[in-house]
Amino acid sequence: MPIPLQNDCFLRACLRQRTPHTPLWLMRQAGRYLPEYRATREKAGNSFMGLATNVAYATEVTLQPLERFPLDAAILFSDILTVPDAMGLGLSFGAGEGPRFAHPVRDEAAVAALQVPDLNRLRYVFDAVASIRRALVTRDAQGREVARVPLIGFSGSPWTLACYMVEGGGSSDYRLVKSMLYARPDLMQRILQVNADAVTAYLNAQVDAGAQALMIFDSWGGVLADGAFQRFSLDYTRRVVAGLQREKNGQRIPVIVFTKGGGLWLQELAGCGADVVGLDWTVHLGRARAAVGERVALQGNLDPMVLFAPPEVVAREAVAVLDAFGPPQRADGGWDGHVFNLGHGINQHTPPEHVSALVEAVHSHSRRQRQAPAKR
Repeated sequence: MPIPLQNDCFLRACLRQRTPHTPLWLMRQAGRYLPEYRATREKAGNSFMGLATNVAYATEVTLQPLERFPLDAAILFSDILTVPDAMGLGLSFGAGEGPRFAHPVRDEAAVAALQVPDLNRLRYVFDAVASIRRALVTRDAQGREVARVPLIGFSGSPWTLACYMVEGGGSSDYRLVKSMLYARPDLMQRILQVNADAVTAYLNAQVDAGAQALMIFDSWGGVLADGAFQRFSLDYTRRVVAGLQREKNGQRIPVIVFTKGGGLWLQELAGCGADVVGLDWTVHLGRARAAVGERVALQGNLDPMVLFAPPEVVAREAVAVLDAFGPPQRADGGWDGHVFNLGHGINQHTPPEHVSALVEAVHSHSRRQRQAPAKR
């Protein structure tokens, strides 16, 4: 029997069920803005991959934000580029630099050589998932074993992984990957097919290891033109979602899809098969809620830069996001799910005390919203 959750608000909101407050977690919630994270990374030799591939360290940093803040979910500490690294592309993180691949995929031979990696090369990820699940177990007032919050597993989308694989790292203009997309769409589609199969297998293995929800980060879907987005990003994200385990040990496994800059395609994203659509800060939550109706829950979408304002401003802006979505209970008695999050990852320079103000504001105001008469 699975160990029951002490706090299941996140999972319930993903499935558009009644919750006592709006659940909150943060993209990159385990990271450089926390001094305890920096201390653990120093123990790992200031190496990101040294941290991510060490099960004990990955577990430690995943739990660190939960010790500081009453967040409603944990997310696996890892990186979206573990899959192409396991394909043999040679991932590295230079000091003060972003990720780089030693062997980018830019010609027919490199594309032909791509294949779904042996999942044993990603065993450290699955071992970390299992370790984190064990570490989340505590005891309630009656001495019974309970898990504090659910654990989210994740991957990059096929398109986002392809961007890094072709460019060899981050990019300001996506010149190389877009050149391939337009000049040799056959090569791009081969990369995306391999990536989709790899991501599906990778996420399903995370579920087998203990992940209780899954998130697909389509971080660079928004750089595509309309038409190209559907053909080269959304179609392959849809393929991944269709292949995922959606239930384990009798428990539903919610799936979240987040396309940064994807507000233009909200309706199509809502139809991709996911349970939740993540939104960046450019989208009005109330209008998004009206547009998607009862098809999906929504996640988001505070601008991460708000967290550099004074705590009272952080609280005010959090309330504005909650009010934009509105009380989750509808007048007909049904519920529309909302998971509060940032519109993208938290900035490394964010003051932790401002995160405390955010969490308190979201939890307290969303409780007050549920006491108001249902509208909509």
